[in-house]
Amino acid sequence: MIQMCTVLDVADNTGAKTVRAIRVLGGSTRRRGYTRRTAGIGDIVIASVQKATPSGEAKKGEVVRCVVVRTRYPTRRADGSFVRFDSNAVVLIDKDGNPRGTRVFGAVARELREKQYMRIVSLASEVV
Repeated sequence: MIQMCTVLDVADNTGAKTVRAIRVLGGSTRRRGYTRRTAGIGDIVIASVQKATPSGEAKKGEVVRCVVVRTRYPTRRADGSFVRFDSNAVVLIDKDGNPRGTRVFGAVARELREKQYMRIVSLASEVV
């Protein structure tokens, strides 16, 4: 579950190393109760770049759109199994939903295929 101010790792080669979530787009809320917008795998997050390499495409302080590819919080699948990762990670995307980088590091969740992020799935080294 990703929420505002969550620090996330970046799993691509755009030059950004870590980002901080500013806004969650399309997350889930609970009705008639305390609602906190959270994002899971495949949701889009608006984030600010916190750490970046000097020669990278993304610069420190830049506001970017990202899609969540890994979460520490377990995600339940239709067959009843759960999948969770060691870290929270995102991939930077453009307005059309295509990845800004040319490589994706680490494993990504299979749920991205159902959310129509086929370019990210094809660039990833492993799909879990």
